[in-house]
Amino acid sequence: MWKDFLNVFRKSDLFTQALEESYAMLDLDLAMFEASIETLRRSDHTRVAADVYALDKRINAYERDVRRKVFTHLLVSGAHNLSSGLILVSVVIDIERIGDYAKNICDLAGSHPARLDGRSLEPEVAAIETQVHDIFRNTVRAFRTGDADQARLIMTDYKETLSAACESIVTRIVSGQVNDLAAADAAAVALYVRYLKRIAAHSRNIVTSLVNPFHRLGYKEKRDEPR
Repeated sequence: MWKDFLNVFRKSDLFTQALEESYAMLDLDLAMFEASIETLRRSDHTRVAADVYALDKRINAYERDVRRKVFTHLLVSGAHNLSSGLILVSVVIDIERIGDYAKNICDLAGSHPARLDGRSLEPEVAAIETQVHDIFRNTVRAFRTGDADQARLIMTDYKETLSAACESIVTRIVSGQVNDLAAADAAAVALYVRYLKRIAAHSRNIVTSLVNPFHRLGYKEKRDEPR
């Protein structure tokens, strides 16, 4: 699937440019994500190393440009490249949403000036944070290289472990089972793990493009289904 996708893009300057811009969007997402986590979880101030809001505007501009390039190409070339164009337009929506959630983490850091500590939940929060970071970095790598095997690992990792772990923390906080967090810290932890979950979910959606046809983007791979 991915080789066919890339072959289409290599035949068009506009498609090639659009694909390169999607790679640039992912790199900006990663910079935003890491800078926001650093501020929320590693420091007792609200200063962010990167200008997250400026990076977010660049991502939004890239998204519009990718759409414009894909649309222009399809107008000229006709419908035979329609599937590849729709796949990329769908992927950049997920990339843009990751940027939004990274910005949400930055906003949370601004509202919670002290370093966020999960207290009794800290080992779980830290493990989720590391897992999401790994998933996103691997997503960036897999999308650039077309690594379908890595994509399948990411899809499985999210579905079988991470999603449930995030929901477990939120459920315990909301139901009053966590007693060693102040109200502000409890709210911040619940928001943080929910943002992390959404970043992982959008990462998963992106890599489904490496193994699925357009109509199954965002869903598990169905290997016996015609491509």
